[in-house]
Parts: sequence; structure tokens; C-alpha cells
Amino acid sequence: MRDPESAWREALYGPEGFFTRGALPADHFRTAPLVGPELAEALLVLLDRVDFALGRPARLDFVDVGAGGGELSAAVRSLAAGSLARRLRVTAVELGPARRVDGVTWTRSLPERVEGLLVGHEWLDAIPCPIVTGPSDDPWLARWWPLPAGATAEVGAPRDAAWADAVSRVRGAALAVDYGHVRADRAAGRYPEGTFAAYRDGRRVEPVFDGSCDLTAHVALDACAEAAGGDWVLVSQRDALAALGLVGEIDPARWLDTAERASRVAELRAVGGLGGFGWLLHGVGVRTSDLLPPLPPWRP
Repeated sequence: MRDPESAWREALYGPEGFFTRGALPADHFRTAPLVGPELAEALLVLLDRVDFALGRPARLDFVDVGAGGGELSAAVRSLAAGSLARRLRVTAVELGPARRVDGVTWTRSLPERVEGLLVGHEWLDAIPCPIVTGPSDDPWLARWWPLPAGATAEVGAPRDAAWADAVSRVRGAALAVDYGHVRADRAAGRYPEGTFAAYRDGRRVEPVFDGSCDLTAHVALDACAEAAGGDWVLVSQRDALAALGLVGEIDPARWLDTAERASRVAELRAVGGLGGFGWLLHGVGVRTSDLLPPLPPWRP
């Protein structure tokens, strides 16, 4: 009998896996890039700050890890303007079939070097990891998720390693955007059954390992932060988007257009919804304080 981590990996990335066969996340759950262009607009503001901090290099990278259908990559490419647009190279990293997206390079593996901004948007939650029922002497659990007898948890070590590897390739900034948890809540017993879940056709379903559904679990973003090290901040999407100028104001002279935009921004910043996502931002050769102002620490 296979262990849950191996079964999970096979179900997503094996020959008949959910993502290998070309399933699009957009068909199964709503993600921020599908709401509208606003997330890409905010990330372009962040990218411009990275660009300035790097001294406006001749070539600037935007790398979208776990790109899905390429919606975020396409929006960043189409919305970029001026000198930044002329120097910008957009790369979508995805294990599933390559998509045709104008101006976007599609690849199955991380670039060796990234000078600019690397974004893992709902990438880490799709990295399979061990699922354990306590008691356990696993060292990662001892550090990050103290597990009483009978409780279940996901061991986040594979996500930590993946994120540390991604950050190590970057000169500029690396941003992980995901739903997750922090040690204080884990240790307090907030997740006694873990967070492993499955989604199909927009609904949460019973997890099965046959490639028919997306399998996911919340991310211990604080553990990922420590694994990658360096200069980092962990804040909420709600606060980060406001700091990047995305506040959804309504202009009475253009009420209809701006009201629609404000509605999309409100969805991206909603408490209890997408606004509760964690933004883990690492600066590499760039200070995070030059990219975001001081913000409250993330509490999911």
C-alpha cells in the first residue's frame, strides 16, 4: 500500500494525474487571477519597485510558478507598459501541458536564475507532503506542528524545501501567495484533522487518489519563511494589496466601470475570503522595506 504522500503525488502529477492530463484550476475553484486584472496590476506595482531597487536591469523577469492556465502570466504581460514592458521576460512554470500565451515562455522547471520577481500563487499547497496521525516523532512536526495522539497533520518539509530552492534562484524578490496557517494556531489545536482536502467542479469533495480531483492542503508559511531565510515579511493579501494601491475607490463620473472594479477589489481583499491569503515576501539583494511598508503580521 502506498503512503499518502506518494498517492497524492501520483494523483496530481502521475501519467493520469489531475494536472498532467491538463486540468485547469479555473474549472474547479475560483482563484484571484480569475477575478479580474487587479491582482496583476498590483504585482506590476511590486515588480516596478523590485526593478527600481535592482537599478533597472537590461532584462527583468516575472516568473509565475504553478501557472495553471497562464491567466496571471498573460495579464502581467498584457498590462506591462513603458520601459518595464520592453525589458520584461515572463515565464510560466507548470507541469501540465504548455498553453499558448502571447509573450509568455512556458516551461516545466524553475529557471536557474531569476532577476526580478518570482511568484508562487497557490503553488505550495499543491506540493504533496506526508500526512501523519499522532503521536509522531517527526522532527518537522516537533518544531512546527506539535501533534497530540489521534490528531492529524501534514508534514510541510517538502514545501519548505521547494520554497527555499525557489528563493535561492532569485535576485530581487520572491512571493508566495497561499492559504495556510501559523504555528501558534497549529499548536493550539485549531486543525485537529489537518487540512487535506479535494475539489472538483467548484465543490469540495471526498479526497480520492484517482486523478479526478485537485488535492491540496494549507501551507505552513511561517515554516517556509524560515527555511528560505534572509529578509522576509508575512502579511495578509488584504493589507498587501492596499499597500500596492489596490483599494477599489469609486469615481462618480465613471460610476459603472469603477463600481465593477471596486467589487473585484473587494473580493480580492475580503476578510474570510481571498483577502485572508498569506503573502510571504522575500527580498534577495533587495530590502523588503523598499517593497512594502510596515504592515500587521498575517493571522489566518
